[in-house]
Amino acid sequence: MNCMETVREFIVENCLFGDGGRLKESTSFLEEGIVDSTGMLELVFFLEETFGISIEDDELVPENMDNLRRIAAYVQRKLSNTAAA
Repeated sequence: MNCMETVREFIVENCLFGDGGRLKESTSFLEEGIVDSTGMLELVFFLEETFGISIEDDELVPENMDNLRRIAAYVQRKLSNTAAA
């Protein structure tokens, strides 16, 4: 399973309570009210645990975390940076 599908499953189960019909790759979590502040913390912990990355506070911006596509790209960058180090 790829990163985007893994994150999608997490969001559907934990934030949308199984109703993922409206969740597309580009659906904004903020604009649609999908992820609240508590949900964002849960998402960060999930990403760190699942992908073995460390997410810094200054990386918690919409450009990295506002939809599935952005999260997948962010995780791939983090994994690439970790592998290069």
